[in-house]
Amino acid sequence: MKIPEFKTVQEMAEFWDTHEVTEFEDELIEVEEPIFKNLRQRVISVILDEDHYTILRKIADQESLNTTSLVNRWVIKLIEEKMAA
Repeated sequence: MKIPEFKTVQEMAEFWDTHEVTEFEDELIEVEEPIFKNLRQRVISVILDEDHYTILRKIADQESLNTTSLVNRWVIKLIEEKMAA
């Protein structure tokens, strides 16, 4: 059995939840640099009144996202637009 290629961290986590690293000792290599860079994240709170939250929830549902993911996309898009200007 070989270690599969993972598309997401979630896939990797699910795989290693059910496997032992010792099953793949012949595939392991020592790395000099960290594999995951820039994974440090910050959490912020956004306070919305009930009406705005309801609208946000409806938009998120239409886009098949949760509200956190939707707001995250919007904020990143706005930051990138501001940086490009």
